[in-house]
Amino acid sequence: MLDGGVGNADCDVNISYILPAVQQTFMQRYFHTSTIVCKVQSGRYKITINKSKPLTYEMANPPHYIAHRKSWNSWNTSNIKDGNRPSETALEDMFIRQFMYGTWSNLFASEIIIKRQHNIIRIAGIVTRTIAPSKIYFLTGYTEELLSYWLQCPIKVELVTIGNKKEMIFKYI
Repeated sequence: MLDGGVGNADCDVNISYILPAVQQTFMQRYFHTSTIVCKVQSGRYKITINKSKPLTYEMANPPHYIAHRKSWNSWNTSNIKDGNRPSETALEDMFIRQFMYGTWSNLFASEIIIKRQHNIIRIAGIVTRTIAPSKIYFLTGYTEELLSYWLQCPIKVELVTIGNKKEMIFKYI
């Protein structure tokens, strides 16, 4: 009985003595500290030495200005919390962008903006006037018809034309 009491007391003393050492070991092994680096670089363009890199207005604004100075490239109403089909919407947006870049080869001077309003999908962008207006009208109708057939909803293509891509330059960095 005396041995059992001494053993328990020794065990309690040993546990209370070993526990901080074990905690310290875990802290040293798994908790790393380093200096804070508050340098946000993603989505920013590197400044060139001779300021020769052209940027559009959308490219010139850093990512933290989305919803303040610039807008989102996709306005998806189904991506909200508990939306019906967020994964399908993202996949459809990717498909629409690839289809537009392939159909309107080298004509877009801006990003493609996709807006979903109820069951209508509006595709907006700025294109250059390097082809005849009749071809632009044909491509607009072709795009609207094929996408509305594939996506099973009305598609509206809203375009603005400019003379050349240099008109889109906002500043040089």
